[in-house]
Amino acid sequence: MTALPISRFPVPTLAEIPEDIRARLLAVQEKAGFIPNVFLVLARRPEEFRAFMAYHDALMDKPGEITKAEREMIVVATSNANQCQYCVVAHGAILRIRAKDPLIADQVAINYRKADITPRQRAMLDFAMKVAFEAQAVEEADFAMLAEHGLGQEEAWDIAAIAAFFGMSNRMANVTSMRPNAEFYTMGR
Repeated sequence: MTALPISRFPVPTLAEIPEDIRARLLAVQEKAGFIPNVFLVLARRPEEFRAFMAYHDALMDKPGEITKAEREMIVVATSNANQCQYCVVAHGAILRIRAKDPLIADQVAINYRKADITPRQRAMLDFAMKVAFEAQAVEEADFAMLAEHGLGQEEAWDIAAIAAFFGMSNRMANVTSMRPNAEFYTMGR
């Protein structure tokens, strides 16, 4: 069977990618053993790639009350609801690794309400899903629910920003027909 292309849009070669972006891709390749297709697909528009990655890193790599694994849970749950194969598979791999749990990503993706997660994580994901699909209906009761689990305004902002950012990412991944790298499927299992 012939492998499908990683995008319906043209994907630049490494030689065609600006040096700063190429250096980032090669650093990821050295660490992970491959270049995630999202980087190659987005690199076709260098300014957008830089903006996307800067916001991604600001949301996903920062310290705080929400762990890196929990941030990935938000991505996996909302990406599944947005039917984004790329983000569920790629961020599911990252979630498995960060949570040190080979089952968690599948559970969260399929139905986070039945997953082996804490009540605090369930509250985070409930809020993220509301932001993803009913942001206009977010109200003080939603913030009170988070507060019951020790999550304040800054954490609410982070949850909302991750859900919103990945809503955009999910839509672009679907429009481009972005294919997950095969390596993601077995990572952290």
